[in-house]
Amino acid sequence: MAQQLLMPKATAVWLVDNTALSFDQIAQFCKLHPLEVKAIADGESAQGIKGLDPIATGQLSRDEIARAEGNPNHKLKLSEPKVRVPDSKRKGPRYTPVSKRQDRPNAILWLVRNHPELKDAQISRLVGTTKATIEQIRERTHWNSANLTPMDPVTLGLCSQIDLDLEVERASKGRPLPSAAETGATLESAQETEKLDYGQDREEEKEIDADAVFAKLKSLKSLKSDRKDDEEDDY
Repeated sequence: MAQQLLMPKATAVWLVDNTALSFDQIAQFCKLHPLEVKAIADGESAQGIKGLDPIATGQLSRDEIARAEGNPNHKLKLSEPKVRVPDSKRKGPRYTPVSKRQDRPNAILWLVRNHPELKDAQISRLVGTTKATIEQIRERTHWNSANLTPMDPVTLGLCSQIDLDLEVERASKGRPLPSAAETGATLESAQETEKLDYGQDREEEKEIDADAVFAKLKSLKSLKSDRKDDEEDDY
């Protein structure tokens, strides 16, 4: 990866104010147009931008600036960085250790059975396999199909739970909501519930006899009055 100048316009402001470099030299180094550098020098552009010292950031040396000031044809060059940042690797199939490659068919079978919404490309990213192998396991034509056992790829260490959840979430987007039959719903429709007779249980209950209730109340009242008379006789 080619090294690039940090904050070109701020660097140009600093070079204009602190060096005797020509506009062309500054423009070439900062990837600007010479007229834009001239506008910076005249105060017509980059107003309010604080100059950035390229020497302090390690992108330019004092000797390089001195050589360019002594030779108008000299082109400024960026200093070599003190720390090299490795280039990011291109994304490709997930690498699976040799010791765990024998577990991939079991993990594929688990994913096919428990997450049928996953596409072959997603399964391939999770466990680092090929679409041909996934198709063989799905159609039971794999050479070792009789001995395969579904096993969670997270438990096997082939992928993380976060990666699995992310792929499942992506596969679930846009899918229709499951019907009541698929979710095993047991609620009956309103038409069915209207036909039910909720008074069947009450038919078996005995009817209340009003005369018997009042007779019982009279007996309790007479009993209470007798007890009161006995208490007065005692006194």
